[in-house]
Amino acid sequence: MRFTEFRLLFCLLLYSPVWAQQTAVTSAQGPIVLQQALGVLAGATSIADVTLTGTARRIAGSDDETGTAVLKALATGEARMDFSFPSGQRSEVRTNSNDLPAGTWTGPDGKVHPQSEHNLMTDSSWFFPALTLAKLVASQAAVITSAGQDFKGGSSVAHLTATQQFPDVPADLAPLMQHVSQMDLFLDAKTLLPAVLDFNAHPDDNMLLDIPIEVRFSDYRAVNGVQVPFHIQRYLNNSLILDIQLQTATLNSGLTANAFIAQ
Repeated sequence: MRFTEFRLLFCLLLYSPVWAQQTAVTSAQGPIVLQQALGVLAGATSIADVTLTGTARRIAGSDDETGTAVLKALATGEARMDFSFPSGQRSEVRTNSNDLPAGTWTGPDGKVHPQSEHNLMTDSSWFFPALTLAKLVASQAAVITSAGQDFKGGSSVAHLTATQQFPDVPADLAPLMQHVSQMDLFLDAKTLLPAVLDFNAHPDDNMLLDIPIEVRFSDYRAVNGVQVPFHIQRYLNNSLILDIQLQTATLNSGLTANAFIAQ
């Protein structure tokens, strides 16, 4: 992890430190509710890997096209998204190297581009809530806080916030790292099934600029005892950019890290 970039950018916050001064409301209920939600999602099932296939609609400005999607993830943090559209193939890959995240994306021209480190601090398997929750429950670095009852999309939800702690990072830099790792999870108040996952993306050259990402989950179906959302929508700045309707979900098929190599 290169912390020089983070330290330099952190100095800019001296001129506008509003978010750095915010303090999360700690609550012992956060981890309890998170554990309950994981129980609703997966019961006693241990998930090592998942493969999802379906159709995907991509919306980017005047581009509006429909194709296919194959989404894969491991419990150890690797993830891969492959899309086939009329405009060409697109993919995104997340890996772990010496316990540090790395990522790439590839467009229709076939060129592999690295993802900036500050965009790798949130969960790689954002499209599969059971893995996201399982990793948070197991993590010794994650701090889960409860914001109590909230409303999202007109529905009552339980609002949880997850941030990662960075004990080896200088104290003046830790708040920035925690900020870029923050995820807000909204659970249906009646079922505790994840309804929405919010986090921020950032320009490659400016980790201080937040770009809101919202992922909405619906059409839950039981697959081998695990609740899987068969409808996944991803919003950027409140605009729909990706709409996925799953056709199949396969759990614990024996995927290995070799399936998560950028090509």
